[in-house]
Amino acid sequence: MKFVKEQLTLSSNGNRVSYHNITDKVKQVVADSGISNGLCVIQSPHTTCSVIFEEYVHDTDFNGDEFLQVDLNRILDRIIPRELSENTDYRYPGPKHLDFLMGLDDPNYPADPGTILNGDAHIRASFFGASETFILNAGKLEIGSVGYIYFIDFDQNRIRNRTCHLLVIGE
Repeated sequence: MKFVKEQLTLSSNGNRVSYHNITDKVKQVVADSGISNGLCVIQSPHTTCSVIFEEYVHDTDFNGDEFLQVDLNRILDRIIPRELSENTDYRYPGPKHLDFLMGLDDPNYPADPGTILNGDAHIRASFFGASETFILNAGKLEIGSVGYIYFIDFDQNRIRNRTCHLLVIGE
């Protein structure tokens, strides 16, 4: 049994939901791993990010977002509205959690309470989950001809780098 672990760094745009098509990068990691049969796990360590499997759509809007992504955002906006100010639709973050986050010595969490108004991003990411797992057969991902892998950052409050972990395991 062999395993290969890689990490991708992706930048969010900070103004709207960020979709990253990571399919080609994942395929390259699989090819470089030399593993023919096994599994490939793609995981986000961030609680406002998800990994999804979806059809690639050739049509995009003026932001470059694929139409399925635009449709998904439109539906999510209806059921999980943005948290734009405190004391609206969300109880998150709450005073104790805010104190905790403001006290962190971590550049990923600036001492700016406005960047933490992202309860909507946490809920959206919870719906979709943090990972996807794919079967490897004869060195290829079992994703069909139109299946693509996307890393999504649902947090729309600031630009920042996000991490995506890849693990290929098998023989």
